[in-house]
Amino acid sequence: MNFWITIDKLVNQLFNAETIKLALDYNSETPLIFTQLYFWIFFAIVLTIYSFIYKKNKLRNAFLFLVSIFFYYKTSGFFFSILLFSTFSDYLIGFAIEKGNTITKKKCWLGLSIFINLFVLFYFKYAYFFADSFNQLIGAEWHPINHFAEISNQLFGASFRVDQILLPVGISFFTFQTMSYSIDIYRKEIKPVRSIIDFGFYVSFFPQLVAGPIVRAAKFIPQLYEPYSLTKKQFGIALFWIMNGLLKKVILADYIALNLVDRVFENPGMYTGVENLMALYGYSLQVYADFSGYTDIAIGIAMLLGFRLPKNFDSPYKADSCGNFWKRWHISLSSWLKDYLYIPMGGNRGGSIFTFVSLAFVALFLFFISGSFYVLIYFLLGLFIALIIGLIFPKIKGWYITNINIMITMLLGGLWHGASWNFVFWGGSKWVRNCCLQIMEEN
Repeated sequence: MNFWITIDKLVNQLFNAETIKLALDYNSETPLIFTQLYFWIFFAIVLTIYSFIYKKNKLRNAFLFLVSIFFYYKTSGFFFSILLFSTFSDYLIGFAIEKGNTITKKKCWLGLSIFINLFVLFYFKYAYFFADSFNQLIGAEWHPINHFAEISNQLFGASFRVDQILLPVGISFFTFQTMSYSIDIYRKEIKPVRSIIDFGFYVSFFPQLVAGPIVRAAKFIPQLYEPYSLTKKQFGIALFWIMNGLLKKVILADYIALNLVDRVFENPGMYTGVENLMALYGYSLQVYADFSGYTDIAIGIAMLLGFRLPKNFDSPYKADSCGNFWKRWHISLSSWLKDYLYIPMGGNRGGSIFTFVSLAFVALFLFFISGSFYVLIYFLLGLFIALIIGLIFPKIKGWYITNINIMITMLLGGLWHGASWNFVFWGGSKWVRNCCLQIMEEN
């Protein structure tokens, strides 16, 4: 009798109005992330319902789309409206690209897609950076307003703050995914997705939405229409990916951060040189275990749901050279930058108009980061000298244009992570390393 009374109390606690409201409402202090027990309860419920509908593709895709939107809402609050905006705009533009009867029209629609995605990305990721630089240059006191929050308040009756622009979780990932969709349609690698539910599912698929890996439209969209498939071997591999990711994140990354890195970085003067050095090495392990742990979990969860995500890390610290290391680190980003930025600029074949557009973009960024016209002048002067040298010595023209393309790719890859000199130097160091390797190979 006591047993059933206890069960009854437990059920009442779990399913009362307050508990349900807490589970459904967004709370910035308790986001829905892989390392919380709440996420695995959420995933268990999703998997239970999924087991009844996984054979019906349309119903399966619609269910996972709704689940993914709820997941993003629980993780980022009103920012789910940004995700829906990007989804809806690129869904319509995809049809416009396909229906364009001239190359010029197709390019215009593609340019609009890229502009919208980059505008959204820059608005949230770099608004304060540009505002601070702008205010510093002209002595103004302009403060950005969160117009997306203002619109959400009007449409949904919410009360989100409009005086503060926060960075939406995963915005760098899903904007790259929607751009790849438009570009792949322009390249005729895929056809536009007819159902907006299916396209929304591609954009918002919750396992990889927050921390990657970056999914290509041409690789993922065909899976939307394939029957569910999961062998016993694949089931075991999926569990291995999940457990491996949790061990990396919880045991390695969090332990190193709490017991070594955070303590030393907070007050390095209290520790010896050896301890500071160990903290630096520990931080490199923490970053790897944290990032790769999340993507490993995402790959495992997606596999259980019948979808295949690309491998994002390939044991980078086992690499035998710097070049091999970068081929193993954040593979989905490196390959994305190569296929959608480096090759369109001309790659190792030469320059293009896109090269000069990208150069102007990098120059503008460096100007705002430094807040000095001298940096802009020196950067442009260096490019002018390179151009003159190319005219005088045509044999080396191809070499330095190729390296300009590489430099732009590396610098933009660095700025993708954040707007600061740290990321500029990080991207620039990769370019310098590449140049040194080329010289060593030629000699």
